Amino acid sequence: MTKTKPRDVQAIYIAAETFALRSRSWNRLRFEIEYALEKGTTANSFLIQGALSALIDPPGGTFTEIYLNELRKRINILDISYVILGHVNQNRIETLKELLEINSRITFICTNAGAIALRQSLESDRELKIQVVRGEETLDLGKDHILKFIPTSTPRYPDELCTYDSKTKILYTDKFFGAHICGDQVFDEGWSQLLGDRRYYFDSTMANQVRQVEAALDKIGDFPAAFYAPGHGPMLRYGLHELVNLYRQWCENQKQQSISVALLFASAYGNTTTIANALARGITKAGVAVELINCENAEPEEIKNAIEKSSGFLIGSPTLAGHLPTQVQTALGIVLSTATKSYQAGVFGSYGWSGEAVDIISGKLKDAGYTLAFEPIRIKFTPTEATLQICEETGTDFAQMLKSAKKVRTTLNPGSTVEQAVGRIVGSLCVLTVKRGEVSTAMLASWVSQATFNPPGLTIAVAKDRAIESYLYEGDRFVINILEQGKQLRKHFMKKFAPGEDRFINIQVEPTEGGLILNDGLAYLECRVSQRMECGDHWIVYAIVENGKLLQSNGLTAIHHRKTASNY
Repeated sequence: MTKTKPRDVQAIYIAAETFALRSRSWNRLRFEIEYALEKGTTANSFLIQGALSALIDPPGGTFTEIYLNELRKRINILDISYVILGHVNQNRIETLKELLEINSRITFICTNAGAIALRQSLESDRELKIQVVRGEETLDLGKDHILKFIPTSTPRYPDELCTYDSKTKILYTDKFFGAHICGDQVFDEGWSQLLGDRRYYFDSTMANQVRQVEAALDKIGDFPAAFYAPGHGPMLRYGLHELVNLYRQWCENQKQQSISVALLFASAYGNTTTIANALARGITKAGVAVELINCENAEPEEIKNAIEKSSGFLIGSPTLAGHLPTQVQTALGIVLSTATKSYQAGVFGSYGWSGEAVDIISGKLKDAGYTLAFEPIRIKFTPTEATLQICEETGTDFAQMLKSAKKVRTTLNPGSTVEQAVGRIVGSLCVLTVKRGEVSTAMLASWVSQATFNPPGLTIAVAKDRAIESYLYEGDRFVINILEQGKQLRKHFMKKFAPGEDRFINIQVEPTEGGLILNDGLAYLECRVSQRMECGDHWIVYAIVENGKLLQSNGLTAIHHRKTASNY
């Protein structure tokens, strides 16, 4: 994504004695899977100025200096009594340190899990003032601002905390109902236009922990809110009830899946969590449910129940002084005593210097008679965009393996007259290519059709479990390469590629904005995604053609003839 503006902080008065301080970046800030849309992000923080003042969710270190400068325009930092943390992560610590340097009297309000993370991260000589929230606590700031705290722990965010202001009726939801987009829009006017971004955020961060998400929805549903103020993206006022209902619907869709995977992990610095989320994203894309379990906070019975109802499991761990964390050792013992040997298994982890944890887990599983579905994933330090793409594709392959073993059908009855008739629909053979930074990928496509004259536009049906699907959201660019009859490009792209494998080995290509042109193709079209629609097991992508060229003036378009609608 091209940077159009410098980072800044947008300060907005949103309710009585209440400001929103929206730290904005038009570039994405991290390589985590939910940032893949590359639409930038806002880190939303809030200042409530009663008789006492409270600051909610200061942003990460990327914004520390400009955020504090903007904050000083609204309040003397020495007058801030409380800092409320919806969750604690390493990215936020730099800003918290700067606040403490200015005002050592600040009291932090967070859950017990947040307090543990806060003490470990700040490593301060001074004794921190922390008020631990366990449920039902309130805080009176004066001027009728009575804050109520709602712990909403999830495996990904075990310290998650929502806050409700009874005067303004604002519910501060932190990670719930967010979206990684950047712009001037403060509230969700035209809310339906934001649903694609909010759905992507849900699929990336919430779909693998729906049991806890539903519990959180039940808790916060008891509070009559004028609007929701999430940690990222526009605030919810106009489409609030619709989005809450959609969250429940999306959760229910995950629960209805016939196959599930237990994904167990622990994480020292967040890197193993990031890998786990990428694997989970790939699994859910393929129509398989994921039960994400953070071993650091899960009870043994919870782990056992997840294994018993699953069809396969993945275990991830960091390496601490050459060993497994105690919580992972406990979880592994439960797995070995619960999971049958027919279960498909996988192992992953991050490390700094050695990485023995992955080998220890793999060895114990193999010794116990389990088969590993893929080579163990080892990632040193922070995952990159390319390694996360490999993880997502690995998750998809793992899910498809489970579906194949269960003989799950996703098509019409084989041999039916309907299937035979649908199979007679023909389409031109194309190769859709995408290039984003260090990631290049492609897929063979035959469900491509012209859709509009003016502007020139086309539609493409893309299966939800295709790796390339993550790069085909509104505003994304790609190239459609139309193949020539009789050429061998078709055979090259028909083969199954391993996760992360180079799709363009020995293929002559020319990079362009958003994709790659195949020099041996018949023609190419440079396209920009305008809309996308969910249709069963596919997404229908409508794209505007912005440029194109016929490469072989005398060639014929390769056509795909089928006898059945059960496959491409």
